[in-house]
Amino acid sequence: MNAIIYVFSGTGNTMRICSLYKEEFEKCGVETTIYPVRSDMSDLPDPESFDHVGFAYPIHAFNAPKIMLDLARKIKPVSHKDFFILKSSGEPLKINNVSSLRFVALLKKKGYVLKSEYHYVMPYNMIFRHTDREAFRMWDTAKALCPIEAREVLGGAEHKLPRVFLGRFVAWLFRIEHIAMRINGRFFNVKADKCLHCRKCEKACPVGNIHIDENGKFRFGKNCIMCTRCSFQCPTDAFRIGILNGWRVNGAYPLDAPPDESAPEPKHRHGRYCKKAYARYFSLAEKKTSAFYKENQRSN
Repeated sequence: MNAIIYVFSGTGNTMRICSLYKEEFEKCGVETTIYPVRSDMSDLPDPESFDHVGFAYPIHAFNAPKIMLDLARKIKPVSHKDFFILKSSGEPLKINNVSSLRFVALLKKKGYVLKSEYHYVMPYNMIFRHTDREAFRMWDTAKALCPIEAREVLGGAEHKLPRVFLGRFVAWLFRIEHIAMRINGRFFNVKADKCLHCRKCEKACPVGNIHIDENGKFRFGKNCIMCTRCSFQCPTDAFRIGILNGWRVNGAYPLDAPPDESAPEPKHRHGRYCKKAYARYFSLAEKKTSAFYKENQRSN
């Protein structure tokens, strides 16, 4: 048995989720390939060569990123193929369920049938920065959930996310982000006094939108998909992301470093943001993991 996950990951959250799935799949004897999606899709692996096919992405304005829609248009048609979706976002709002509607519709025309879909909450790389304690809890929850849900995928379980009222309209409306981000990307700039000329941003851009000439001058194209990989990973925080610069988050979260529980809970001005939704997400995750391990103990 084998599996493939076609993944687009801006700053690494979705790739981390996929790595957990790959680890669990391979524990179950399923050889797994993770294919990072970039604008050049000339080497797309053939989905029919795999027993299990998945697609993974971060949610962009209640939609799949444009690069994933491009993938759905370019991928090889099949007679029938079940697939699963893994997606991540910074908040557990139900409206995020609509993000896959267009993507699934495009794949359906190619003969692909959605079997299961899972949404994981991971720390923001835009809008505002979560506290390290919040980020650690999100990652810790994903590490508990992903092995369980990976086994559900391998077992052929159906897992569909609830529909949202006017969801299709909301997704369509916010798809304007795909056009707007191409325009906004032209207004990126780099603080010359901070730039190390390491070219890390140019090499990392998944759509080749950043060009640096022999004199170190930056040029930005019209293909930006606002994954923020360039600004998030900039070692000196030199990047500015156009009109959305007020939402810029720079620097990786220490996800694998347990927070000091003896320290007081850090406060920030977004502390009440989606508070009930986060509480519900963590509560449901804890119930699912507890039920799974209790069932395993009874079986053993």
